[in-house]
Amino acid sequence: MYGGDEVSAIVIDLGSHTCKAGYAGEDAPKAVFPSVVGAIDQMDIDEAENGEKNSESTADAKNNDKPKGKRKLYVGSQSLGYRRDHMEVLSPLKDGIVADWDIVDNIWDHAFRECLLIDPKEHPMLLAEPSSNTQQQRERAAELMFEKYKAPALFLAKNAVLTSFASGRATSLVVDCGGGSTTVAPVHDGYVLQKAVATSPIGGEFLTDCLMKSLESKGIVIKPRYSFRRKEIRPGEFQTVDIDFPNTTESYKLYSQRVIASDIKECVCRAPDTPYDDSAYSNIPMTPYELPDGQTIEIGADRFKIPDVLFNPSLVQTIPGMESFAEVAPSIRGLPQMVIESINKCDVDIRRELFSSILLAGGTASMQQLKERLEKDLLEESPQAARVKVLASGNATERRFSVWIGGSILASLGSFQQMWFSKSEYEEHGASYIQRKCP
Repeated sequence: MYGGDEVSAIVIDLGSHTCKAGYAGEDAPKAVFPSVVGAIDQMDIDEAENGEKNSESTADAKNNDKPKGKRKLYVGSQSLGYRRDHMEVLSPLKDGIVADWDIVDNIWDHAFRECLLIDPKEHPMLLAEPSSNTQQQRERAAELMFEKYKAPALFLAKNAVLTSFASGRATSLVVDCGGGSTTVAPVHDGYVLQKAVATSPIGGEFLTDCLMKSLESKGIVIKPRYSFRRKEIRPGEFQTVDIDFPNTTESYKLYSQRVIASDIKECVCRAPDTPYDDSAYSNIPMTPYELPDGQTIEIGADRFKIPDVLFNPSLVQTIPGMESFAEVAPSIRGLPQMVIESINKCDVDIRRELFSSILLAGGTASMQQLKERLEKDLLEESPQAARVKVLASGNATERRFSVWIGGSILASLGSFQQMWFSKSEYEEHGASYIQRKCP
């Protein structure tokens, strides 16, 4: 068996925005990099190089399923930061669930060999998984870990449970504001109560898109870093020269713009104390932000309007360019409603305890005033007898990495060594046995 004292386990949390990996027992992950990858289809390159002569055969090949070996994947911040012709940016996840295992394989491989510099054969693996993960997904993860990486042991743990452990609680209501979505999951005695899990497609990336569209409507265009060069014409004075790369894909351009827009959001946005209202925020002072190309922009009411989408999704309808979302917006609940709905689906006996230990986690949870606003709204909407308490670590790193930290604590406990799903058990019982070992 693999106890914390004998060999350190590796903890991996593949989120919709970033992948976190590191050694169990440590305070923070060693490796943090985007969970999207750059992909170049070798057929596109061949077509460009060979001109028209083989365009027909290439078209035929494209119509068939593309062989996985025919695309080259680039993983990690550095590889993605370098612009390449025809490079698409792809995510392995769809609605929080893995849709492309080939990309996940490359992400894990990058984490082991490039970032942690380890041989996966020598370390048990703890993988964080979303609460909605299916049995099929879990079996596929076990298969890949044991068959390809030859890991000696594996454990799959739910994100919400790990966040709860990170704060030293066995029972809590976890509000995870991630990159791709927001999930509210009640945890009781270390188990997620599946029937009461609530999700919303509004996460950090959605707010970033809202901010980009709002800035575009005001005539502010974010130039990706690769599209210009700054040269000094006089000491301290720079001139920006645009560079044109016609073979850059739309997805790479959007990815590069999102990186900058995400930084704007983190620097200037904060949740408003009261529900957003155009007239109340129309005269607030502007906040300056300098873009990478040297242009300084002024951001006013958007600083408060964009974060308030978490509380009032119908606000999206007032943002130019987000019309495609307008149809589904009325059916999406705000954060306080999701919390109350989730608690009401739980047994009456534990509702009081859940109201008093609401844990705020995820990268988006680091936004200023989010904790205070959620607590205020819940006090107004929850039953009189409920003692509402929203808890969030004062340290932004702990909020952002709470799932990984919970995994690090769990995998380093001596009492946890009996829980691992070992390679010998996998060989004897098959991948489906993981349902019994990791409930």
